[in-house]
Amino acid sequence: MTRPPPPDEPDQAARLAAEIAELLDVLWEHSREVTTAPLSASQLRAMFALERAEGANLRTLVAMLGSTPPSVSRLYDRLEAVGLVERGASAASRREVELRLSARGREYLRDLRGRRVAVLREVVDQLSPAARSALVDGLTEFQAAARGRAPHGTAADGTP
Repeated sequence: MTRPPPPDEPDQAARLAAEIAELLDVLWEHSREVTTAPLSASQLRAMFALERAEGANLRTLVAMLGSTPPSVSRLYDRLEAVGLVERGASAASRREVELRLSARGREYLRDLRGRRVAVLREVVDQLSPAARSALVDGLTEFQAAARGRAPHGTAADGTP
């Protein structure tokens, strides 16, 4: 009897990472439901981009988000309307506008990250010490590889 070839490790790792990303989406969705101002995935990604490029102009954010100027402008208009983003005159050019997270926007991201860590901590607490150590090692390497592939040195989903 012939044994099937072992699964291709890179393919298996990629499939497992995709499944984990889907699980994280479910966990993140749950953590977003408990907030007073839930944001769409696009809005959240825009917030993370602005956090990394505080004071950026629209052109920079368009490049970071890989979208069109009108779409990005509308996205930040909505974030400004709910008080998460502020606009100000650029020091470099009077014709440009700089965007910044408001104090409320920074607090929103801090709170969101805290809820995410709490949810993940419940999962990680169920692992053996050896499994936790292996997870940290593997995720550290995964993060470095993902940052190398994404624009501006960020994770592929736009998070820092």
